[in-house]
Amino acid sequence: MEYNTKYPTIDDLRNRAKKRIPRFAFEYLDGGCNEEVNLKKNTTEIRKVELLPRYLKKFNGASLTTELFGKNYNAPFGVAPVGLQGLMWPNSSEILAKAAFENNIPFILSTVTTSSIERISEITEGNAWFQLYHPTEEQVRNDLIKRAEAAGCPVMVLLCDTPTFGFRPKEIKNGLSMPPKMSVANILQILGKPKWAMNTLRYGQPNFEVLKPYMPKDLNLKQLGQFMDRTFSKRMDVDKIAAIRDLWKGKLVLKGVATEDDAERAIELGLDGIIVSNHGGRQLDAGESSIRPLTRIAGKYGDKIPVMMDSGIRSGPDIARCMASGAAFTFMGRSFMYGVAALGKNGGNHTISILKTQLQQIMEQISCEGTSDFTRYLVEK
Repeated sequence: MEYNTKYPTIDDLRNRAKKRIPRFAFEYLDGGCNEEVNLKKNTTEIRKVELLPRYLKKFNGASLTTELFGKNYNAPFGVAPVGLQGLMWPNSSEILAKAAFENNIPFILSTVTTSSIERISEITEGNAWFQLYHPTEEQVRNDLIKRAEAAGCPVMVLLCDTPTFGFRPKEIKNGLSMPPKMSVANILQILGKPKWAMNTLRYGQPNFEVLKPYMPKDLNLKQLGQFMDRTFSKRMDVDKIAAIRDLWKGKLVLKGVATEDDAERAIELGLDGIIVSNHGGRQLDAGESSIRPLTRIAGKYGDKIPVMMDSGIRSGPDIARCMASGAAFTFMGRSFMYGVAALGKNGGNHTISILKTQLQQIMEQISCEGTSDFTRYLVEK
């Protein structure tokens, strides 16, 4: 396992990433919506969860191995879907997919990221999950589903928390789109980050590789925005989910669940799992942090459906806190992107190593032998 002792925490990786990539790319990765209240609450409120050590309990060692959808993963965490990955660090989606595969954890490919379904399937030998933004046209939806099936994706993830584009002031100021608007300020930022610029030249300007077959060629920025508006219906509903459930024969997961009502609907629709999430604090600043609905939903429905979680998780102790609160599995987006932006091709493996090392220490400290046992170590309040 590759491990760089100069950067033993995700915060260390974040600080290095900030120095290595243009400001517009870092603010896209790091930022939230509106006043970024929920962005900060996510991690803060996870860290209010406390664990109870049982020092005199007979202890036979701790294992991070976690079963999910009939597969044993080497740890109870995976790589969440992130859009525009190649903008933040060139080739980062492939770096992270490779690291996830080598470490036997899930990697979820976003519809709007910068590597294709087929390429990521090749890297992961058909083990990558695919996250579907719902297309407006049935033909595009059906083709994406067929491509994911042909690529061997075992799990499809549907988003329900993006009915509108989040209001993100930093992205508005930076003219963030794909490719980024080349203002004088952005050009100066690029000139100040030569490694990022050289890697971008090496791997080419990032594009929406998943969507390339459906996009007209040579779109300017305005036309690209119009294409995205036309292509995605954004708002999810029960009819759209039911139609996809009929088409998709693999495991189907709903991501962005934040209420018990939506969790119950997911179960009624025959979904195989849910991910409690607030999109990393990028959509609803006035909403709850992710850990609060996780606790309620897992308590009520955890015996009926795997209840997973993302948003705000930044460390092994954070993973432990979420698992103790009822999560069956966890996902992280920013944490892994910080790693790649900080350390390039070694960033994925190093980030996984940080999280596994920290989580192993927590389990040994509290005498927790398996990840499904974490709920027994929760300090009830």
